[in-house]
Amino acid sequence: MDSAAPDPLVRPLAVREPRGTGGALGKTGFAWAVFEWARNPYYILIVIYIFAPYFASDIIGADLLASGELDGLAAEDAQAAANARGQATIASVTKWAGFIAALTAPFLGAALDRGGRLKPILAIFLGAITISSALLWFAMPGGQGLSVPLIMTLLVIAYVSYTYSEVTHNAMLSVAGEPRRLAMISGLGLGLGNLAASLIFIAIALLFVLPALVGWPFAEAQFGVDLTKFEHARLAGPVCAAWLAGFSIPFFLNAKDPGTPGASWPKAFREGAKSVIRTVREAAHYRELMKFLLARMFYADGMAALLALGAVYVALFLEWNFLEMLCYAIFASICAFGGGIFGGWLEEKAGVKRALALEIGAMIVTGLVQLSITQESLFLGLVANFEVWDGIIFPTLSDLAYLGLISIIAVTATASISSSRTMLVALAPEGRSGEFFGLYAIAGTITVGMGPLLVEQFTLWSGDQRIGMLSINLLFLVGVATLLSVRMARRPD
Repeated sequence: MDSAAPDPLVRPLAVREPRGTGGALGKTGFAWAVFEWARNPYYILIVIYIFAPYFASDIIGADLLASGELDGLAAEDAQAAANARGQATIASVTKWAGFIAALTAPFLGAALDRGGRLKPILAIFLGAITISSALLWFAMPGGQGLSVPLIMTLLVIAYVSYTYSEVTHNAMLSVAGEPRRLAMISGLGLGLGNLAASLIFIAIALLFVLPALVGWPFAEAQFGVDLTKFEHARLAGPVCAAWLAGFSIPFFLNAKDPGTPGASWPKAFREGAKSVIRTVREAAHYRELMKFLLARMFYADGMAALLALGAVYVALFLEWNFLEMLCYAIFASICAFGGGIFGGWLEEKAGVKRALALEIGAMIVTGLVQLSITQESLFLGLVANFEVWDGIIFPTLSDLAYLGLISIIAVTATASISSSRTMLVALAPEGRSGEFFGLYAIAGTITVGMGPLLVEQFTLWSGDQRIGMLSINLLFLVGVATLLSVRMARRPD
């Protein structure tokens, strides 16, 4: 069955405007994109770069060491055990949040296709993220402030609300602009989200970290922030909360809402749940779309493993310090801004499926080159490493080469996210993008442990971490092979 054809299996939805007008810089298109400028810094700062590592190391790990529970171990073994406990705690948060989101997001998406205005629902999710994020300021080591279970609860609430907000926001993409402009609108949103995170990272570096470490550009950390109390890490929560609350206003004022005024939400959830069950049972009627979701299940897990475990590779082989990792985060976020724009441009030039395959292929090749770099040499020993300059960050050729390759990963990974959701809009039956974005959310979480599991098993089997990292490419290859088998229906503009 043509994915674009009317679906005879479900009751017709309330009549809605099926598409929007204008492009990425139009009123509604830019409003849709600016939402990610407001929201995405939460994920980048809290989940990836700043708060999660702080929580794992300086609260969970440090509290375990201080408790005396590990006093019988050698110092190195005790630190390893503390690190493992911290990592396991973060993994537990991610596991439970992903589990809740995976079970509920499709039903939310289906209800969004049938219910009333989406903006009030989205405001509830953003409110949960804002409050949870602001309270992270009180997450302190040594039993002060919030308890560990409460911190974990806040992180789960924010993570699930973030996923719900993503499903709701994505369900509004189809009316953000002209169909042929949606790729650029989607890419602009991702670009703006990463640009916002870059600006916050730069502010943290200039106002707090650099003054404390090297006395520049200020003699001391500004606003009385005390790095010995981890206030620079705790401050990320309130900063993201204020940023989200302030910058989401233009979205609510100007974005187009595809919801039906006055529609019953209880009825929408009941009918939406029935539709999701029917959709799963009748998967053969959506063969091309289901093949795409299967493809995404593999390549998205490969990408997540590459991004997460790539940092471990840097720490082990290149021994980058905290300042270098902060600069890495800034550089990667700036490049990711370009990736969102590049993804939209490539989709317009090559078509969404071909663009997505090229983006995944670029990640595979770049990841392979990254694995050829060590502190001693580059390209599997063909080029000897040497010191390029006598600076406090990235002094060697290996450092600079790896940093350059990170730019390619950042650009193509971001572009692939943009291309993936544009492809789903193209494949989903008209008027039901919310439901399928819920299934899309499942496809991004159901195999979330497959990449790390492959890396672990291949590393144990070979005794070589680079061979372990090499196994990630199996996921990419299965994903891109499945993707290439998807047939795209031609739709009129």
